[in-house]
Amino acid sequence: MNSILWAMTVFAFVGAVTPGPVNILATSTAVNLGMRAAISHVLGASLAYAFVVFCSGSAMHVLMAFIPSMALSMKLVGSAYILYLAYKIFRAPSEGIRLQQNTKGSAWTGAVTQLINPKAWLVAMSGISLFVVNGSDYNQLLLMFTSVSLVICVIGVGVWAVIGTVLAKFLENPVYHRHFNQSMAILLGISVVSLW
Repeated sequence: MNSILWAMTVFAFVGAVTPGPVNILATSTAVNLGMRAAISHVLGASLAYAFVVFCSGSAMHVLMAFIPSMALSMKLVGSAYILYLAYKIFRAPSEGIRLQQNTKGSAWTGAVTQLINPKAWLVAMSGISLFVVNGSDYNQLLLMFTSVSLVICVIGVGVWAVIGTVLAKFLENPVYHRHFNQSMAILLGISVVSLW
């Protein structure tokens, strides 16, 4: 059991820490709104990802039957939303960072971005296929993989939020702030292009 737990952890960490829309938004949120909002984003995204893993595992047979027909529409909706977020970040005002620690968090943005993120669904279904489908106790393995995914997602996306917090002091300069926002927007755009 320890070996499968270790394998699940490594798999989940690689999926959570690699660049993607949710991670880029975590960094951008930390820079522009502060750590409180970034933590909210991380928690929203992580809970949404655990939901994706659980739903994927609970309905794997049904999903596998419908995914081919759903794949294109999921990709289009997800791409459009991520490009919209990229546009908003690119056009964000850049008068230098003045962290708004009392700003409400962005758990909703983190959750929605994760739910429509094709990477999240593909990683979740890959993990389910690897660790749950052929296991001896399907329900126990599904709960274990969902729990591991939740904890590791908090850590993986949290790393990106910390990166944003570290950059915040540097980005008090309006020129650097504008360049940072534009770079984050371009990275989001590239993440959409890479899906296609």
